[in-house]
Amino acid sequence: MNNPELAIFNSLVEAARQYCSLIDRIPARNDWLKPLSKILPRLHERIVALGDPGEGSMPPGQYDLDDRFDLFSRLRSRLGERDTYWMEFDDPAGAGGSDEARTGSLADDLTDIYFELKRGLNMLDAAGPEVVAELWELGFRKHWGQHVIDAERHLYALNLSGRLH
Repeated sequence: MNNPELAIFNSLVEAARQYCSLIDRIPARNDWLKPLSKILPRLHERIVALGDPGEGSMPPGQYDLDDRFDLFSRLRSRLGERDTYWMEFDDPAGAGGSDEARTGSLADDLTDIYFELKRGLNMLDAAGPEVVAELWELGFRKHWGQHVIDAERHLYALNLSGRLH
């Protein structure tokens, strides 16, 4: 990893730490959505700035499903009515021509982002920046990138409606 890439990666690590720290402290904060709405675009910009990781494959994640469900439940409880949002599709009848409306969950988005970032942060010292950068880049492209985009869109809508508190 050359110096400019390392600088981008280090700023991504800092944003990932801020994100995970904020999520870890949610029970103690009432104003967590506003800072979250500022961290997500930074994560998005920095992961995209790292570039294309190529066609690698992601090693399977080793998450405790109980931990994931506990975090999702806490987030969903804190978000309340702000959790669910309508998915946006180019197809006017919905995805795949179905008339069924589709919804997303901000709690689900935030949980998936959290566990992907936390995985990389936990590996950083042992695996090094190149391995973690590739893991995050591949994961972003194949999974958590869509969660970032959906969460950013929903947080933007909450802000416009005065519900980002």
